[in-house]
Amino acid sequence: MKIVIIGGSGLIGTKLTARLRNKGHEVVAASPSSGVNTVTGEGLTEALAGANVVVDVANSPSFEEEAAMTFFEKSGRNLTAAEKAAGVKHHVALSVVGTDRLLESGYFRAKLAQEKLVKTAGIPYSIVRSTQFFEFLGAIAQSGTIGRTVHLSPALFQPIAADDVADAMADVTLAAPINGMIEIAGPDRAPLDEMVGRFLSATRDSRTVVPDAHARYFGIQLNDKSLTPGDRPRLGSIRLAQWLDAASEK
Repeated sequence: MKIVIIGGSGLIGTKLTARLRNKGHEVVAASPSSGVNTVTGEGLTEALAGANVVVDVANSPSFEEEAAMTFFEKSGRNLTAAEKAAGVKHHVALSVVGTDRLLESGYFRAKLAQEKLVKTAGIPYSIVRSTQFFEFLGAIAQSGTIGRTVHLSPALFQPIAADDVADAMADVTLAAPINGMIEIAGPDRAPLDEMVGRFLSATRDSRTVVPDAHARYFGIQLNDKSLTPGDRPRLGSIRLAQWLDAASEK
């Protein structure tokens, strides 16, 4: 089966490409660096020729609302048009748990617009909403840093390892379209400030985490449902402690 991965050179794209190739599939890891640009449409026709499934794990290079909206809308329209022309039978999109609850952020308004394009394109689809990745804990800490303290919300948080995301995406890619959405999350749930504190401690970062109910998460006021999945998500197998141990050995 031919599978095209949009964003194939990124964190999830590279892991997903390896998994699908190991299963014997023909995989095109498409990205601007390989001559495929979904925003301009460059290279799409050639990349999608004969494709059975397209997996979109690309992300906007900017979190600013106008730039993100332009990226997701232009990419979405160009991609679905090329998929229809190529006869693609399954579109898989990676999104974010809580997208419809995080609409204070222009970025998440753009992600919701992307999801709507997928749902209305007329191509069988599956949307995978993931919680935040362990690999982003450093960026989250930085977003709340003032001097040597990190102000973060104590709202519940359930991040997931990128390897578990790639495993879930591989399974969804090879299954029949669900024409709906599934959620994936890590096995551990705890306050955001506590999890980031564990990350800083494990990486020997001397900053102090301060729980602050008024601290904003990239401009968003959080509650315990903002970043956590609903009922019966697919849970990853890698716990934060395991991931921190493995990361410290690299």
